[in-house]
Amino acid sequence: MKFSHKVQYYETDKMQITHHSNYIRFMEEARSSFLENVGYSYKRMEEENIVSPVIDVHAKFVKSTTYGDVIDINVGVKDLTPAVVTIGYTMYVDGEIVCVGESKHCFLKEGRPTAIKKVNMGLYEMFLKYKEEKL
Repeated sequence: MKFSHKVQYYETDKMQITHHSNYIRFMEEARSSFLENVGYSYKRMEEENIVSPVIDVHAKFVKSTTYGDVIDINVGVKDLTPAVVTIGYTMYVDGEIVCVGESKHCFLKEGRPTAIKKVNMGLYEMFLKYKEEKL
């Protein structure tokens, strides 16, 4: 699934390059949009007493971006176990890869670690459905 982010001036550093920390935020924006688009927003998860904290995040920077660039982000499920989902992100500007990343998330139900497959099969199957999409 695709998400786009236009780099804002405040997201750049003194060298006028997008500061590296912002790419993690872009991943979060893309992930939130992905979940909303597939019908399982963070709000819905929270209403079902499920939260999904980040337990690991990585980004490989390939090419810098600057103010005004539109970063297209392909986001999808890279890996899935009953208890952990890995979301993958490939970021492009004008068709060129600028960053590749991933974030891993566990699941907590009512504050306790849980296997999502056991407590919410619908959420697990949604992630499974999107696991096959190309990033």
